[in-house]
Amino acid sequence: MKYLQKIVVLLLCCWSLTVGRAGVTPFRFAQFTDVHLNPGGDGPTHDLMKCIAQVNETPGLDFVLVTGDLTEQGDRFMMRKVKDCLQQLKIPYYVYLGNHETTWSESGCTAFQEIFGPETQTFEHKGVTFIGFNSGPLMRMAYGHVSPFDIDYLKKQLAASPDKPAIIVTHYPMTEGDVDNWYNVTDAARRTGNVRLFIGGHYHSMRKMSYDGIPGVLMRSTLRDGNGRPGYGVYEVTDSEIKVYQQNVGEAPTLFATFDLLKATYDPNGKAQKYPDYSDNERFPEVTESWVTSTTGAFYSSPAVEKKRVFTGDNEGNIKAFSLKDGKLLWQFQTGRRIIGGPAVSKGIVVCGSADMNIYGLRASDGKLLWKHSARRPVLGAVTIADGVAYIGASDSTLRAIDVKTGQLVWAYRGVRGYIVSKPLVTHDKVIFGAWDNTLYALARGTGKELWKWTGGLTRMHFSPASVWPQAADGRVFIVDPQRAMTAINLENGETLWRTFQSKVRESMGLSADGKRVYAKTMEDSLVCYAAADSPHELWACNVGFGYEHGPCMPQEKDGVVFCSTKDGLIFAVEGKTGQLLWRHKVGNSLMSTVVPLSAKEILFSNTDGQVGLLRVKQVKKK
Repeated sequence: MKYLQKIVVLLLCCWSLTVGRAGVTPFRFAQFTDVHLNPGGDGPTHDLMKCIAQVNETPGLDFVLVTGDLTEQGDRFMMRKVKDCLQQLKIPYYVYLGNHETTWSESGCTAFQEIFGPETQTFEHKGVTFIGFNSGPLMRMAYGHVSPFDIDYLKKQLAASPDKPAIIVTHYPMTEGDVDNWYNVTDAARRTGNVRLFIGGHYHSMRKMSYDGIPGVLMRSTLRDGNGRPGYGVYEVTDSEIKVYQQNVGEAPTLFATFDLLKATYDPNGKAQKYPDYSDNERFPEVTESWVTSTTGAFYSSPAVEKKRVFTGDNEGNIKAFSLKDGKLLWQFQTGRRIIGGPAVSKGIVVCGSADMNIYGLRASDGKLLWKHSARRPVLGAVTIADGVAYIGASDSTLRAIDVKTGQLVWAYRGVRGYIVSKPLVTHDKVIFGAWDNTLYALARGTGKELWKWTGGLTRMHFSPASVWPQAADGRVFIVDPQRAMTAINLENGETLWRTFQSKVRESMGLSADGKRVYAKTMEDSLVCYAAADSPHELWACNVGFGYEHGPCMPQEKDGVVFCSTKDGLIFAVEGKTGQLLWRHKVGNSLMSTVVPLSAKEILFSNTDGQVGLLRVKQVKKK
């Protein structure tokens, strides 16, 4: 037995000293993913610590990759706890974001950067380049998404070391139905021919993948499986192969897959096997793109418009003004962090919050800073301006009313338990908004005094009416929420009038101009219309055919036409009174912001592909 052990040790030593034919010195590393630390229970923490303990006892591991979903709610406190745990590792570790750090994040993902470092991260280890980046989505329910900036980053990193094998690290798998612009990522990854493997997580199970021919692997979660076993992955890079093992705690590793290190198993000159379908644009030729301006920054909020200027806020922290006539960039103002909620404009002043914990007032004509108001946490909420006052929520659990001309605080309501990302509804005497704490709030418009709170029996943070834009008509407030319900609430006292799950709506709703109809987008194909009444009564349902849908894009009526958009680049129009589909037009394949109709024939849009543009409808033809 001792003789056999000596032989094994000798072989390991020889293996570790061998320089591979690819210029690679063999090495081994581990992967943790989908850790999901949760303030509601200690189980995930115990599972992570068992994995850490076993890694510390395993000789020959060089580092650990941690590939996202570190926490359940994306909050700063639990991310710090994850880091405290990872600090117990005796070897280096590299951390990347998952969708639970991006979709729900009180900090707008800034806490991740403060605690773990940049969202993009490249390092070289013994002849292999590791490239990782955020695969989203960001602060909105949608498919995963890789921003234009990060795709450029990937191209540059691969081009910098074209002779070295590369491994790409993301949380999401790069497939249709997981990442909306997977084809842009795989086309970029294929160019230099040196990518050997994608590494990810997300599905909590072992899977061997193919991303347009490029091999990939998804790792099991560190959470205990059905047999009560926590676990992780171990990768062995040899002189010619990458071997992937499933490593359950307390058990021997099991070989799961082997990938070629020496050569590409795909055609570097090839293309994605499938691209989005734009046939709608031929079916409805009356809809054209008057102009489209592409930028490197992703837009997660609607544009605002005043006179001849269009205003946006992007993921790179820029507030920008474009010409309404042709989309030409007129000016830009750089804030310190990304912009999620987006701007509003009134009487020549643009107001916008930023994750840098400030609210800005800019001169609309040239972007000059007029004033700046500081918050205590990132400002992620969208802005509503009414009668010279801007209403905006932030992650310091505060809804603020600010004088647009001076930037002076009119009042602040600090009774929120969660963080605010939505656009407040302002009625003649109330301000109504939701937060990520299961609650809808109603405040006195003049003083900020709390009038009522509604929870509707919601008990999970993820069911909060936090992304919807509330609507009010004839003494009622209407909302939809992620529990797939539409609700009517008494405007005066916050009592529930009715709540229906009939149409399986989610976070997208709007109101007709006359206040008689409530529009909502369902999670499967349809736009529905209900009477704005004291009982739930569906007036019509239009099968638009957009498929499975969960993007929070609010239906907007203009001149009797309802406009709406989806998570995969579709904009459509429906006749408001009858529900007749008028047209569909696809401008990309990523999450659209709520569109801004200027008339029945002009519609502004923006999306997470960094595009802002204007559609024109030459003549509406009923299909």
